[in-house]
Amino acid sequence: MSKLVTIYGGSGFVGRYIARRMAKAGWRVRVAVRRPNEAMHVKTCGVVGQVEPVLCNIRDEDSVRAAMLGADAVINCVGTFDRKGRNNFDAVQHQGPERIARWAAANGVSQLVHISAIGADEESDSQYCQSKALGEAAILGHFPSAVILRPSVVFGTEDGFFNRFAGMTRWGPVLPVVGGDTKFQPVYVDDVAAAAALGAEGQAGAGVYELGGPDVQSFRELMQQMLDVIRRRRLIANIPFWIAGILGGVMELTQTLSLGIVPAQITRDQVKSLRRDNVVAQDALGFEELGIKPVAMAAVLPDYLWRFRPAGQYEAIKESAGKLGG
Repeated sequence: MSKLVTIYGGSGFVGRYIARRMAKAGWRVRVAVRRPNEAMHVKTCGVVGQVEPVLCNIRDEDSVRAAMLGADAVINCVGTFDRKGRNNFDAVQHQGPERIARWAAANGVSQLVHISAIGADEESDSQYCQSKALGEAAILGHFPSAVILRPSVVFGTEDGFFNRFAGMTRWGPVLPVVGGDTKFQPVYVDDVAAAAALGAEGQAGAGVYELGGPDVQSFRELMQQMLDVIRRRRLIANIPFWIAGILGGVMELTQTLSLGIVPAQITRDQVKSLRRDNVVAQDALGFEELGIKPVAMAAVLPDYLWRFRPAGQYEAIKESAGKLGG
């Protein structure tokens, strides 16, 4: 019988790519999510019956344990940007991973892979980064042979980074950013999935791997590259950190008063995390040790950002026609 992998949060951005990778490798895939009825899209990642969504809340002991029964490998992709509420940083990114690792060890799971983030640090000013570090420590405390992956900002068709800022260019001539000089090392989502699959299959050594693509650029430079791809001219305005902190506080208050109806576009915690570069450390394990050659942004961004061009899919035809007319 084919081996079974349980992917917690397997219907999300990164999770669905991992599910596809594992299914293609012949594994049976169990996708553990809070709303299985909204995760039916993962069933197409494999053949009929190969990929199945199941009910699981990472905050609940019984559902976490039940979701991994019989699993040979476990992958955790669950994360959050919510500082408050039941699904807050500590509950989802610290206690949740601890719960998964504890049950994985108790159930005799062979391999455990955890998706964390570059910047995970218990001494960080950011609560998000603190919770990521606490989650890593909790996992290694129960499952020392775990593979922990720390990607930089992840890009791909469904990403919430380039898609978000490309959408903002429709609002006006100015594109505001916070931390314009902060450096990032964007990584393609399927490269992260390939690394996770190696860990689940036992082909990656235990340890922490920092994953970044071949390009290291400042936030401002990333936005300019995005603007070049979507054929738009916008003034990239860098908002000082102190002003961004005030705006974050106002937006958080608005979200609270509106009972979450009006989401905060940026939070004070995100402003804190943007003060630090988000790149792979020089002495860190990474793609090279995994035998993976990461894909450059230039090879992928045009494939999904074309819809933000002034004429959408017809922009290239419009440009060609303009040259003929000249």
